[in-house]
Amino acid sequence: MIDRKPFAELGGADHGWLKAKHHFSFASYYDPKRMGHGALRVWNDDEIAPNSGFPPHPHADMEIITYVRDGAITHQDSLGNQGRTAAGDVQVMSAGTGIRHAEYNLEPVTTRIFQIWIQPDREGGQPTWGAKPFPKADRSGRLVTLASGVEGDEDALPIRTNARVLGATLKAGESVRYGLAPDRHAYLVPAAGAVEVNGVRIDARDGAAITGETVLTITAAEDAELVLVDAA
Repeated sequence: MIDRKPFAELGGADHGWLKAKHHFSFASYYDPKRMGHGALRVWNDDEIAPNSGFPPHPHADMEIITYVRDGAITHQDSLGNQGRTAAGDVQVMSAGTGIRHAEYNLEPVTTRIFQIWIQPDREGGQPTWGAKPFPKADRSGRLVTLASGVEGDEDALPIRTNARVLGATLKAGESVRYGLAPDRHAYLVPAAGAVEVNGVRIDARDGAAITGETVLTITAAEDAELVLVDAA
């Protein structure tokens, strides 16, 4: 089953410096029918104004993946980590027993990100943070694993949950296939462009909640950039 969630129907908030759309219940947006998808708990589509951002705040027991679509995000945390993650790249924070962090857009342009939260397999553990470049050219015509807690995905950023976050860029007409175990939950969002997933059209920034499909055939209806989560 593929349940399309149109971008125009997502919850959201406009804080001036932050324009946020929520694929699932988050903060002041609550929909009992949209509490997550398997272990995937949050998928926020954020637009952050120049020279603004999220001041220091705490997290615990969550895997937080940031996919930067445009601009760049600058990270600071209570462990002393600092880093700038630019468009096309990914950062991961395992909150573990607890961490405080801030995320700022120090760029002169709007930064656009997908913020993805996945529940960990177990609570606790030392908090960690890491980032890695994933050039879009390397993802041309194929899915690349960006973050993973699956054994064998050593080239991806590590997360503490039995899940994968994948990305691809496709030219119009190109297709990729992805195998999915029957008990898994997949969620796909085109960052740009439009795709068809097993014949269901998903436009830019729409969500596709997928269950019960063993093979995903993803075909670009137009030039597209997509992010896919495969979780328990």
